[in-house]
Amino acid sequence: MTDRGQAQDRHVPVLRDRILDLLGPALSETGAVHVDATLGMGGHAEGVLERFPHATVVGIDRDREALALAGERLGRFGDRFLPVHAVYDEIGEVLDSLGIAAVQGVLFDLGVSSLQLDETDRGFAYRVDAPLDMRMDQSTGPTAADVLNTYPAAELARVLRDYGEERYARRIAAEVLRERDREPFTTSGRLVDLLRRTIPMASQRQSGHPAKRTFQALRIEVNDELGSWSRAIEAAVDRLAVGGRIAVLSYHSLEDRITKRALAAGATSTTPPGLPVELPEHAPYLRLLTRGAEEPGEAEVIANPRAASARLRVAERTRETTARTTDRPRKAPTP
Repeated sequence: MTDRGQAQDRHVPVLRDRILDLLGPALSETGAVHVDATLGMGGHAEGVLERFPHATVVGIDRDREALALAGERLGRFGDRFLPVHAVYDEIGEVLDSLGIAAVQGVLFDLGVSSLQLDETDRGFAYRVDAPLDMRMDQSTGPTAADVLNTYPAAELARVLRDYGEERYARRIAAEVLRERDREPFTTSGRLVDLLRRTIPMASQRQSGHPAKRTFQALRIEVNDELGSWSRAIEAAVDRLAVGGRIAVLSYHSLEDRITKRALAAGATSTTPPGLPVELPEHAPYLRLLTRGAEEPGEAEVIANPRAASARLRVAERTRETTARTTDRPRKAPTP
């Protein structure tokens, strides 16, 4: 078995210090609970546990390999770290299982993790020929090869267009169907070759590697990333205590659009037009803590090129709402 290395040697958490600064006012109190809903290899969680010695971190990830690596990295914190195998849109169910009604901090670091990119047999990286898997949880669900080999042309084109923002989606889908009739797709190299042949060279010169949009689209479809994300951010905001804060790192416009819409909705009054006084139930229940989406500085991008496309949005819960799904008293988490 190949040595997979230490998590801290393989992963540089994006905007870690900035995120800790923004979450700090909510996590400094004794008994604070923070949910790292995309645990990965534990870089952000380690920062929280180190800086806020009275906080407990619930770490959620659908990738069992990530949980194992993060567990090794964070084992020194004992029962202050609670790892959970789940998808991030199950945050409500996870907290219920731990007896936690509301939390002081939540972080989502969306997209594909460094672990998944670095593991060549996962199929996420288009620069390496590997099995077309792309599942974040390899124990369940269809693979990228299943999508390529079974979707009708119109549905495949929709996935490439909507999730990859691929200009040549219909042309690529038609070529995939022709190729799979000859032989089913199994590895990424053959797909990359098809994309190089199909996408015009002028577009390749202008837009970079011809596979990046198709691979993004397949990954999003296989893992239901946008559907999960829409459900997850709503559930996470619902479980924030008053004064609690949520931070979201997005890496492409589709994720960031959902994030922006959800946080803006909570930060906007719902007072009907013409009503002279804002009633309490119409007042915003979130306060935006970043002006738009913050980006990493030049120095961080040079040190960690994977940070280049990151966009950070942070908001604070300012009041309870009648729509809140839980009004139970907060309990201490159980190991």
